[in-house]
Amino acid sequence: MGGRKDEELKDLTLLGNQGTKYSFEYAPNLLETFENKHKDRDYIVKFNCPEFTSLCPQTGQPDFATIYISYIPDVKMVESKSLKLYLFSFRNHGDFHEDCMNIIMNDLIELMAPRYIEVWGKFTPRGGISIDPYTNYGKPGTKYEQMADYRLMNHDMYPETIDNR
Repeated sequence: MGGRKDEELKDLTLLGNQGTKYSFEYAPNLLETFENKHKDRDYIVKFNCPEFTSLCPQTGQPDFATIYISYIPDVKMVESKSLKLYLFSFRNHGDFHEDCMNIIMNDLIELMAPRYIEVWGKFTPRGGISIDPYTNYGKPGTKYEQMADYRLMNHDMYPETIDNR
C-alpha cells in the first residue's frame, strides 16, 4: 500500500501550485487537510517554523519566533504547504504571543480534530525578555487528554540551551 491516488489529492489546491499567493493578513481558510492512512496507530508529526513573525498589537513592531507544532493525527492531517502559508499570514497580525499560539492550536484542532496537539512559540527577546508560550490539547475522555495534562504539568522543567536568540 503506497502512494496517493489523484482522487485523494483533489482537495489540495496549494501543493504544486506555481502561482502561490501570500496572504499578509490572518487567513485560517488557507489550511488544507488530507486523509491519515495510518489511523490504526499513534505517531507524532512535528513541524518547526523558525521564521514566524507577527506584530505587537500595541506598537505594531514585529515579533519573531520559532514555532513548534507536534500532533498525533486521527482521521485528517494538515498539508504542510498550506500550514506554511497559514503561518505566514500572521505576518501583519497584531496579537500577543500567547494569543497567537492559542489561535494556531485552535485553528488546527478545528481543522483536523487530532488526538493530541501542542504548539510552542519561542520568541526572540524584545526589551530584554523573551516569551515562550506553550499550549496543548488532548481529545476529551481519552488517554490523550491525560497525556495533555501530564505534558503541561511537566513542560519545560529543565533549563534549555538557548542557541537561536
